[in-house]
Order: sequence, then structure tokens, then C-alpha cells
Amino acid sequence: MSSPWAKIDKPEVLNLQEIMSEQIAADIAKKEQKKLLGNVSHEIPPEVLEALKDEAGCLENYDIPEELYAFLKADETVESDAEIARTLQAQFDREHDEELMRCENKFNGGSKVSISYRNFMRSFETYYDEQPVETPEPKNWDRFETMDKEIGAMPLCGYKMMDGVIVTKHDATINGRNNARKLLSFPPEFQTGDGENIDLQLSNQVYNRLKVHSQNSQYSKRHKIRDKREDRSTTMFGLDEHTHLQLYKMVNGSQILDDVGGVISIGKEAAIFHAFSHSENGEGPKECAIKVFKTSLSEFKDREKYIRSDHRFKDRIGKQTSRKTVHIWAEKEMANLCRLKKAGIPCPEVFYLKECILVMSFIGENRIPADKLKEATLSTDEYIIAYDQVTTLMKTLFWDAKLIHADLSEYNILWHKGQCYFIDVSQSVEPVHENAFNFLYRDCENITNFFQRKSVPGVVSSNELFKSITGYYYEDKEQLLKLQTAEKPKPHTMDRLHEETDDNFDRVWNNLKIYNDIAEKETTLVESSKA
Repeated sequence: MSSPWAKIDKPEVLNLQEIMSEQIAADIAKKEQKKLLGNVSHEIPPEVLEALKDEAGCLENYDIPEELYAFLKADETVESDAEIARTLQAQFDREHDEELMRCENKFNGGSKVSISYRNFMRSFETYYDEQPVETPEPKNWDRFETMDKEIGAMPLCGYKMMDGVIVTKHDATINGRNNARKLLSFPPEFQTGDGENIDLQLSNQVYNRLKVHSQNSQYSKRHKIRDKREDRSTTMFGLDEHTHLQLYKMVNGSQILDDVGGVISIGKEAAIFHAFSHSENGEGPKECAIKVFKTSLSEFKDREKYIRSDHRFKDRIGKQTSRKTVHIWAEKEMANLCRLKKAGIPCPEVFYLKECILVMSFIGENRIPADKLKEATLSTDEYIIAYDQVTTLMKTLFWDAKLIHADLSEYNILWHKGQCYFIDVSQSVEPVHENAFNFLYRDCENITNFFQRKSVPGVVSSNELFKSITGYYYEDKEQLLKLQTAEKPKPHTMDRLHEETDDNFDRVWNNLKIYNDIAEKETTLVESSKA
């Protein structure tokens, strides 16, 4: 076997028995020692080599390589396998502990709280004995702790001697510092400044005022957050705690409803819910719609201008709360729907009204509401039919129902089974309203623009549609004023305006019987209470 770098001696051939011989092992160790001494002889002084060869002298006094020192210091006469195993185990334990210490230092880093791996070490005493023990200097958390140590605790007698002076528990300096310390217990949002780093002293009067101010701010903030949550709930769904209670009574108390379903739509003034009515013997529709007017006026603040000139509510508008104003608004919606129903205009039928909750018939089938005219997919012929129906209903609404929608658009018209239905008439006004014809012209513009965008043939202009309804153009202010004056009710007929007259003898007789039964029940209750 040859090598390009050096000449390699031919290895000796040995059998297994010779290798296992301890004598041969000792000879091999001596040969390795001599070989090692020959390789490093140029680095070691001659006197050291003589000492090594004679196996005498102190090795610690000479600067020799560590591996050579450890090799020469080892007892060559050791022939026990147990001693060799213990030496190797000690070396392994030392390497294991060094690795654990590196992991511990890396994990702890510069943290004040450290994690120790001491319990996992095998020879930890040696390492920890070598490490210097650092004694941290005692530190105080803040100046208050320092001052407490300087002054000390006040005895039960209430005074103490300090530098020859009597100091009582009512001392201004001590009380001022204690009041400054109490500032730290205020709520986090109450900004007290950096008072713990300076010698801050507060009198009892200042501290008491700050404490009262902190409590008041916490109280107002707590109630403010609650009001915001209630307003947010009424703004989104119209259901605050009071409205929830009214719906609960309708289901479990008066049993008007069997169940309240999901949301149909949410508008700027109300939310519409689907429900099932409690109809016995098949009387009345099974499905109904619940319109809950929002008690928050943040999204619709112009309700008053639609009610101000309405003779039906002229004595009920004033400095009302938002909830009472909404109750009047819901009542106005019911009154207008009744007028539309009496005039033969397709619209939801009202069944029940309770404060801001209006229960009406459901326009749709199987919980699926009818599409708005804006969202409905119609053919050209159906659009023509819808346009004719809308214009005809606008005329009927003006002349027969004596109302102007005031917010008529494709969003407030439902299309169901080839028929248009008018909805959302709470803002509808009578022709005698001061802005009635302005509202009517705006409705005409909305209807004309929508059907023109759908390319419906035969759509007239807004002014022509206005003339077809009122008989005059929008510019004829004098004629419109005369028409408005003619429609204005007389003072002596104001309270009886639009009253229903019913000459049917059977219906009147049945109503009288009902009233008599109610009167008899009330009389019986009064007599029983007296007894």
C-alpha cells in the first residue's frame, strides 16, 4: 500500500488471542507513548524529556501540551476495567454538565428571573462552587417605601420622638405623603402624573376632591357605556329591553303571536320581522309581519315636519321624548294604512298596535317576503303593468285616501303575484300639509326616473305625471294653493274628519251589545270590590 505523502509501514499481523492479552496492550501503550514523545520532542526542553523518560520530576512545573500531560499523568499500571470505566464516565458527566450550563445561560439570557438546570446535572457541585455568588443590593420599589423606613411605624399612642421633636400621626408632612400614596389606588384611566418619583404632598381637602371626582367620572362613564349599548341595539334592530318585553308579552301573555321569526329587512326608521299569528279556527292570516320602529332617532331626525301640520296629531306634538315621538309615528302609520285599505289600495293590513310595535299582514308566502320593485326581475310587459298600477294607485291615494306618500320609490313598492303593494306610509301627509305638493312632485320624480331607467315605453315626465294626479302643473302655485285650501278641513269638522259612518243596523246592534256586556262586567267588579 503506497501513499503520495509519506511512506506507510506495513501493519503487523496479529491474531485475536494476542490482541486480548493485557501484556500486549501494555506494550502497545508504551509504544504509543514513545511515538508521542518523539513527535513533540522539538517543543519540549531537554530536561523535561529526561524527567519524562525517567518517569520522575514534577510535570506541573513545565509548559507541555494538555493532551500529553493527561496521557503521561495517567497511571500506566492500571489494568482494571472498572477504573477505566469510571474515568470515562467522569469525562462524560463533565461534558454533559457543560452542555446543560450552555442551555441554561441561553434560556435565561439577561432576565431577572432565571431557570436552573441544577437538578439535571450529574456533577453540579463542582460548577456552582466555582461560580461567584452575587449578592444583590436591596432596592425599594418607590420613594414611599424609602420614607416609611426612614419615619418608621407610628406607635399606638399616636406620637413619637424624632430628633428631639414630637411627631404626631396628624403631622402635615406624613399625611400629605400618605394622601399622595393613595393616588396610586385610583382607576388606571384617572391620570395622576408621576407622583411617586417626587416628594409629592397632598392636603386632605385636595385628596377628597380628587377622590370624589374620580368616583363621579367612573359613574358617568359606566352609565355612558350602557346608554351607548342600548342606542346601538335600537339603532341596529330596534329591540331594546322594553321592546323585547312587549314582544314577549305578545307571545306568552296576550297570545297574539305564536312565534317571532327572523329579520325581513332593516331600514332607517324601523326593522321588519316575520312572525306567526295566534289565529284560532283559521281566522286571520297565519303569517304576519312585525314592524318595530327604532327608539333611536339618530338615523331619521325629520319626523316632526311630517307630523307638525297633521290635524290628527296636532295636539300631541311638542317637547316629547324620543320614545313617545316614535309611538305617535307608529300610530300615524296605522292610521294611514287604514286609509289606504279603505280606499282599495293594496297594502298590508294592520291587526295590532302596541307602542312602537305594529303587527301587519305578511306580503309573501312560506316565510319568503315579496320582492321590492327595485329587486324584482320583471319582463317588459310586467314593467308596463307595474307602471300603470303605480300611477293609478297614486291618483287613488291622492283623491280617495286624501294622502300623499311623501317617500314613494321603487324601495317602498312590493311586487307580489302581478300586483303592486304600497308600504312604509308612516311619513305620508294630507294634501293640506304645507309641503304636500313638494312631496308629491318628489314622488313623481322617483317613479319616473325608475321606469325610465328600465326603458318602459309610455313613461311621461314628472311634471306630466304630477298634472295627471292633481290636474295642475307643479308650476301653477296659485291653482295648487286653491286646491289645498279647498281640501283644508273646517274648524267645526276637524274632530269628525274621515270618521266612518255605518248605517248597518246589525253591526250597530252588535256593537251596542258588546258595550253593554263590558259595562255589566265593570259594574260587577266594582260591587264585588266594595263587598
